[in-house]
Amino acid sequence: MNSQFQIEFLGATGTVTGSKYLLHVGAHRVLVDCGLFQGYKQLRLKNWAPPPFSPTGVDAVLLTHAHIDHSGYLPALVKNGFHRKVFCSRATRELAEILLLDAAHLQEEEANFANKNRFSRHQPALPLFTTEDAQAAIRLLHGVNYNLAVSAAPGVSATWRPNGHMIGSASIQVNAGGRSIVFSGDVGRPNDPLMRSPTPIEAADYLVLESTYGNRRHPEDGTLDALREVINRTVARHGSVLIPAFAVGRAQTILYYLYQLTLRNELPDVPIYINSPMAIDATEIYREFASEHRLSEQDYAAMCRLAKFVRTPEESRALVANSKPMIVISASGMATGGRVLHHLEVMAPEGRNTILFAGFQSGGTRGAALVSGTDQIKIHGQYVPVRAEVLNIESMSAHADYEEMLQWLSHFKRPPKHVFVTHGEPAAADAMRKHVVERLGWSCSVPEYRDAAQLD
Repeated sequence: MNSQFQIEFLGATGTVTGSKYLLHVGAHRVLVDCGLFQGYKQLRLKNWAPPPFSPTGVDAVLLTHAHIDHSGYLPALVKNGFHRKVFCSRATRELAEILLLDAAHLQEEEANFANKNRFSRHQPALPLFTTEDAQAAIRLLHGVNYNLAVSAAPGVSATWRPNGHMIGSASIQVNAGGRSIVFSGDVGRPNDPLMRSPTPIEAADYLVLESTYGNRRHPEDGTLDALREVINRTVARHGSVLIPAFAVGRAQTILYYLYQLTLRNELPDVPIYINSPMAIDATEIYREFASEHRLSEQDYAAMCRLAKFVRTPEESRALVANSKPMIVISASGMATGGRVLHHLEVMAPEGRNTILFAGFQSGGTRGAALVSGTDQIKIHGQYVPVRAEVLNIESMSAHADYEEMLQWLSHFKRPPKHVFVTHGEPAAADAMRKHVVERLGWSCSVPEYRDAAQLD
């Protein structure tokens, strides 16, 4: 093997979606994360373009976690010829199966809906990938234990360390030829109510660092008060609260907060629903991986009893038609697809209702448009007026803010040779770069799409 050690940035540059980093180690290729682009159309079009590398030439894929912006392109990669192992934590293996099948179902459902209603420019509209492609990708998933090195390719080892963002999420350290590079993944918060603190990293030659909140601090934790106030205010005007939430991670955190309010007798007597089969399945996986979160078995069981789980399409349609006050948690978290869209169609036009977001909204998504104050959103080819109250409680975010990120970085015993700041909107990524340079004195840059760097 020659000494070439290079990284290409093929996603999560100037955006928080589409995470993909291709490592060249001599003649071998290892892809770290394999995410879908979401949000702006010019980003989503990248999903449909031929991949900027040969899938058949990739020795292995390493996943930091299961969220679709980090794993969702896997079925397309398989469709394009990749057939080797995908390594991830054991919990990510379980969650990715749920998420990838759901992503394929949404792709097929959207294509069918577009063909039925003739609002696509493509005739016929086709899914990016199918359930069969997702099943083929799932068969390649190999769960690994934390803190144990795994051979990803000849001369290339990888180690996963939990980083507190969600069940199964991790930073990954890749070692090759006496050099090391750490991929932070999405770093969680040190005092998250549900997840354990991120594992400190003490050394690496190079670091790829996320920057979702690189230019912001999370507000002081008044989450329970804010949640109580908005729910009680909405129910007092005979409205319902719709909470778009990522099925894995955010839905469980929101349910935990609602459980805490129930213990304090501070919630009105209205039903709580989780209308997302994926969120229901993911919530059940939390029991299997109890060591990764802070909940006791008793609290977990009580939390699950709090909500009514809506599983079937028939139950979902009945819930959408229900006009009585209620709290509905439904995926997706940025309102890009899923059952939440049917709720939005009905609830957004009504001023008595509240649409409550719980964290970062990527540019170009319906969530970002709603939070910014739009008076209409496009759903299933039609514009829907927005008269409901729209709020975002960012203190529920599962991402570390820049001060929390600097705290995580403070455990390095020696500076990396260089830090590459990714996974952030342009202003956030550049702000994170400045924090690293000015506060830590480290060498740091913000790569652009398809940039490559030699790792000496």
